[in-house]
Amino acid sequence: MRPYTAGSDDDLLRRMQNGDEEAFAMIYHRYQGGIYRFALHMTGNPAMAEEVTQEVFMALIGQPDRFDSLKGSLQAFLFGIGRNHTLRCLERERGLMPLDAGGEWQTHATGEASLELLDDLARRESVARLREAVKSLPPIYREVIALCDLEEKSYAEAAQMLACAVGTIRSRLHRARGLLLAKLEALYRAPANQGG
Repeated sequence: MRPYTAGSDDDLLRRMQNGDEEAFAMIYHRYQGGIYRFALHMTGNPAMAEEVTQEVFMALIGQPDRFDSLKGSLQAFLFGIGRNHTLRCLERERGLMPLDAGGEWQTHATGEASLELLDDLARRESVARLREAVKSLPPIYREVIALCDLEEKSYAEAAQMLACAVGTIRSRLHRARGLLLAKLEALYRAPANQGG
């Protein structure tokens, strides 16, 4: 097997259409991580994010000629497919998605929690609350937060991925950040352990 070589998306797609598995692998390695993270930010569910990512690349393999470079970049095309699959998954699983704070913490054998452990717990609680707040946003606001704030895409990139105007991205992001701030303030005002 030859080592991976860099190439433009158009070149890699052309090579992929001619049966070059290495070209598909390069496209996959370029975009798989971002698509997975986007789907994970949108759903809060690693299994669902894996499903979305797989569906995106299966769609690319199955119908590579659907991509039109005159309409935008391959990245935007793949994220568009990912967005559509994510929204379908959210519709299918509405209200049934668990939030995962990223694992459990354990106390020291002596039962005394160190300052470092308490800091770690506070950080994990903050991350869990942020995930909960992002997850509670309507999908049109969640996706701009996921792309612009969490994935650090530019307004232009996000607009291309979501097939809308840059102004729409700016206004949705402004509204999304306002909603997110209000939700986080409400979460931090609520007791961390209600009834426990």
